[in-house]
Amino acid sequence: MKLEEEILLKRLQDPNSLKKAFGELVTLYKQRLYWHIRNIVKDHDDTDDILQNTFIKIFKNIQSFKGDSQLYSWMYRIATNESLTFLNNKSKRVHLNSEELQQSLIDNLESDVYFEGDQIQLKLQKAIAMLPEKQQLVFNMKYFQELKYREIADILGTSEGALKASYHIAVKKIEEFLKTD
Repeated sequence: MKLEEEILLKRLQDPNSLKKAFGELVTLYKQRLYWHIRNIVKDHDDTDDILQNTFIKIFKNIQSFKGDSQLYSWMYRIATNESLTFLNNKSKRVHLNSEELQQSLIDNLESDVYFEGDQIQLKLQKAIAMLPEKQQLVFNMKYFQELKYREIADILGTSEGALKASYHIAVKKIEEFLKTD
């Protein structure tokens, strides 16, 4: 764990400095976690809700964080789980399977005022939506957030080798999708 993270963690686990330290934690990670969640759920409003739930969960559980992984990896894991749980619940609520839900989310991106991408970006998002869930996660974390395989392995609880294979397969599938029209 980095020294800055260790210092912040000590302050987070001290009741006297918890509130101020938590405010700093939110400021430090809010944008990165927002985009991580947004890449999974696609919708701005849903992302805001999930981000808020993520920080609530982090706040409630920070005392039990053991430091076995990096603090941000632990937070990314919480954000990932919150996002996937949200999508699973949403697919049940609207009676769609995960592929149909992904397609619906992509279709909604075109009318989303917060989506700043052009047609190429939209096509890339459609290609990503066609991938299995794990490949989507790995691709988004590696391509958009530029995380290292070691960091992604820590977040997803899997081996670096498996992640490299998933990323390679995802890239090939995306390249094939982008070639079609």
